[in-house]
Amino acid sequence: MKKKIIALGLSAFLFCGFTSNAQKSSAMLRAGFNLANVSINSDGSIDDAKMLPSFHVGLIGDLPITGFFSVQTGLLFSGKGTKTQFGNTTDANYYRAKTNPFYIELPVNAVVKLPLDDDSKFFFGAGPYAAMGIGGKNKAEGKIFGVAFESKENIKWSNDDPTTSGEEGAGLGIMRRFDYGLNGTAGIEGRSVVFSVNYGFGLAKLQSGTDNNADNNNKHRILSVALGFKL
Repeated sequence: MKKKIIALGLSAFLFCGFTSNAQKSSAMLRAGFNLANVSINSDGSIDDAKMLPSFHVGLIGDLPITGFFSVQTGLLFSGKGTKTQFGNTTDANYYRAKTNPFYIELPVNAVVKLPLDDDSKFFFGAGPYAAMGIGGKNKAEGKIFGVAFESKENIKWSNDDPTTSGEEGAGLGIMRRFDYGLNGTAGIEGRSVVFSVNYGFGLAKLQSGTDNNADNNNKHRILSVALGFKL
């Protein structure tokens, strides 16, 4: 586990050096609002009623390759998860639960930029991401025949190694620590502020010990809007 944290730290170090030394490269502080969800069917579809509000914040670097094409990467602290509810709080029986894991995420996007005027550009792009779970909570509350109950516990993670076929610490109720998937992004870049809409399509199942390639059920889906401030 320590080696994995060191590896992410090294990635951040190399990223910072890369963006600070590359010609014409830039960096921005980005923060945004996440609408997190988890797929519920084998085709990857979601239930909008299970969408969980969350957030992300981090540093993104931009390396121009040509006048209209660049590579963007960085590190984000991002909240994901889902919620569910049966019945209403006024009923004698109801149940409400939230799973809200937090990840350190490394996106890498190829981005095309089209000038709108002297100070702004429209951009769109896509690429992969990798993420490591570092914390979060499972919360549940409800009533059974009018008797209320409530529980809150830290998320339990497996220590799976993405470079091997095995998964350490897998078990019932334990989440897979490593997530990966695909990103899509589009937005407007100004002289000092960047507005973007982003979508994360997870390819790793949340439950530990499961086969990622079996189907597209139980995988992260994240829609977010963000503001970036150039440094």
